[in-house]
Amino acid sequence: MELGRLEYLQALVTEFQATDSSEAKEQVLANLANFAYDPKNYEYLRQLQVLDLFLDMLAEESEPLVEFAMGGLCNLCLDKANKDYILEANGVEPIINCLSSSNEETVMSAVTTLMYLTTPQSRQQTTALPVVECMLRFSLSASRRLSNLATVFLEDYCTPRQVEEARNLSKHTAVGIPLPKD
Repeated sequence: MELGRLEYLQALVTEFQATDSSEAKEQVLANLANFAYDPKNYEYLRQLQVLDLFLDMLAEESEPLVEFAMGGLCNLCLDKANKDYILEANGVEPIINCLSSSNEETVMSAVTTLMYLTTPQSRQQTTALPVVECMLRFSLSASRRLSNLATVFLEDYCTPRQVEEARNLSKHTAVGIPLPKD
């Protein structure tokens, strides 16, 4: 007998919670992040509180767990209900914290997620001065993917005034968030 979609996702969540193996946790979280790509799974993932699981994993020491959780959130936040949930759960701050990851995939997902989460109500938070400064640095990255994505963020989500303010500030302050390693 084939498990239904909800039952299968429930089994993954249960396995994640029950296992002590960090490799198994990474594998299950990677699977959940992949399932987050399909809009057919959004309702089930909300029901199983996978958004909270992903948000919680952003604070983990394990870089693969953070990467998969960030990727899962990135996949989920295209949906309005998921976007609203992430914003209401104060998810922007832990996502911004992922900008300082040394893992480029995590950083790419964090930048993309901030773009998707930007609304008139959240713009003040998603394009706060430290974020804009960070995007200015990323726009100078040797990684074409990262520099292009940061440039799109600066051009499409920030006002010229915000960018100018961040440029002026970064001339006078120590650089805070390091570039991810290639």
